[in-house]
Amino acid sequence: MKSLQHSVTLFKHPACKIEVPERLTVSHGALVRNGLTDRCICLPVREAVDAEILLVHSEEYLEAVKQTPHMTLEDLKEFTLQYGDVYFHPNIYHCAKLAVGSALQLVDSVLMGKVKNGMALVRPPGHHSMRSAANGFCVFNNVAIAAQYAKQKYGVKRILIVDWDIHHGQGVQYCFEDDPSVLYFSWHRYEHQKFWPNLKDSDYDIVGKGEGAGFNINVPWNKVGMENSDYLSVFCHVLLPIAYEFCPDLVLVCAGFDSAIGDLEGEMCATPDIFAHLTYLLMNLAEGKLCAVLEGGYNLTSLAQSVCQTVQTLLGDPLPPLTNLTGPCRSTLESLQCVRAAHRQHWSCLRHAVDLPTFEISTIRIKSSGEENKDEAEVWEEQKSPEEKIWPEPPKRVSPRVCSAVVLPDGVVCPDACERLSSSEDLGPHLLTLKKDFLKDADDSAVTALSRVFSLIDKMKNNEIRNGLALVGDAAMTMTCVVQHVAAEVDSRVFLVCVGNGNIPGHIIEDGKTLVVQISGEDTEEQGSKYYVPVCLKKGCTDTSGFAQAMFSLLLPLGYQHNPSLVLLVRMPGSGVCDIMWQQLTALLQSFAQGHTLVLLQEDDKACVGPTASILLGNPAPPLGQLPASLKEDAEAVERLRSRLQADWNLLLATAPENGGTDEG
Repeated sequence: MKSLQHSVTLFKHPACKIEVPERLTVSHGALVRNGLTDRCICLPVREAVDAEILLVHSEEYLEAVKQTPHMTLEDLKEFTLQYGDVYFHPNIYHCAKLAVGSALQLVDSVLMGKVKNGMALVRPPGHHSMRSAANGFCVFNNVAIAAQYAKQKYGVKRILIVDWDIHHGQGVQYCFEDDPSVLYFSWHRYEHQKFWPNLKDSDYDIVGKGEGAGFNINVPWNKVGMENSDYLSVFCHVLLPIAYEFCPDLVLVCAGFDSAIGDLEGEMCATPDIFAHLTYLLMNLAEGKLCAVLEGGYNLTSLAQSVCQTVQTLLGDPLPPLTNLTGPCRSTLESLQCVRAAHRQHWSCLRHAVDLPTFEISTIRIKSSGEENKDEAEVWEEQKSPEEKIWPEPPKRVSPRVCSAVVLPDGVVCPDACERLSSSEDLGPHLLTLKKDFLKDADDSAVTALSRVFSLIDKMKNNEIRNGLALVGDAAMTMTCVVQHVAAEVDSRVFLVCVGNGNIPGHIIEDGKTLVVQISGEDTEEQGSKYYVPVCLKKGCTDTSGFAQAMFSLLLPLGYQHNPSLVLLVRMPGSGVCDIMWQQLTALLQSFAQGHTLVLLQEDDKACVGPTASILLGNPAPPLGQLPASLKEDAEAVERLRSRLQADWNLLLATAPENGGTDEG
């Protein structure tokens, strides 16, 4: 982890009221108050050297910026007028070198294995800066330089850059637009080219050039007020499928928090806790090697909260629950549909999607007659909304004393760092319940084993244990008993993910508390319902690409909208799922229920105990490798399921309704 502070005061200008030193001091102060800095490794700060800056910027531009510390005020003003929305101060060259150097220090530490991941709090930001021009508060392009540095110094082959700032990072886009080794993803307020930086190059159809075609993904927000559902939909239906197919070796995040609620630049309604989830979803790529670098974020309250949410996730804390996920609005669906259509020819994960016509959603910015006679500062000032949003403070994220506990038969070694539930546990109440209601004819050993599983669930409910694993004699029977036990509780909801063939008793989904997704090779699609989603893959669970498509297109959206209190993951005997895919699935399911996940394995799968426990303990999943195209039949089956279920589960939507519909989320 990395936290760094520096400050600079720019010229008096309406736009400059927001890019202030307090952005760093309040963010760092929030990290201190929440005890997060004590849990981080603070890395030393250094200035970037010329050779590093020249990885992205021209020598002429660097030499010009070098002169700014020695300029008079009038010379600085004249120099500033060459560029757009950036303001020079005698100290900004020093600060800009610190910002770049700090990002590089973080990259060094992650790629050398000194830290797993980290965040650099820096000013000035960087993603608008271009090869020979400062722009939008940005002097040097911190993240673009970091990417080139990682490629040059460490030989990193593939880098994913995720830019969730509310403004388009055109500087990053231009740097890598013809480079297939860097996948750049940006969502940004666009409003049909009416929002800064007002570029046609920020639209969805700008996908890269030459060999880099398909490696530039722009998701334009054409209205304000986007919510958590909109952000998650874009991750599930565009970014994650493409990112997993790309298989990066390093993830860099342009972490701009002006896309959070309360920020007058973004005017969005996504709450700070969404960044906990976005960060976590990226941490399962590149074996967890992730470097976040601060960009924008101008509401000091939501900025500090969002930074804390991001850092807590990097530290491995349980994710906060996301409630009231009603699905994406129509404007988001139009953008999603256009982006998926524009990239369909470049990425196999989109190749077999349902018909994806594009909308005429892009226009060029035309100033109104009232704007014609106003200078830039007046127009900027009038575009700021006076309305202030109010939102609750993110819930406190409490890590249980025990991360992972296991229920294992005698003779099976307990994985390191896991707590084993032993026979000394007080199982009396559960033994009576099991003999009476579930296992009247079972032998004592089966009853005792299941009672320990129930005890584990109770400890998760009381937040004494975060997650658990049980190696049992009969996974199907244990699964049924667990669902019935948990569903008996008031307000409980179970997300049951069953991998492999096997019968799912119909009575466990009758009350609507349990949502079941079963991935197998059995064609039971006609048996599907709102709460039973059978995913049939032609090659069964051995089809890695089809399995991955089901994870992103179905599992994640369904899990988020169901908002379970417990995730139950069951690996049926002979499932055939490869160990790496199983680990990725286990990791992604930690997104729900504050990490309260119970994994059931059949005793024959004891070799899977160690790798599964490793993921439950918070270690990153191994990479899947660059995924090939999934079978056409499997892709079409997943698309049919999405189409059938999206009336009940709006987060499955990825296309706008033909009848026009509503623009409400």
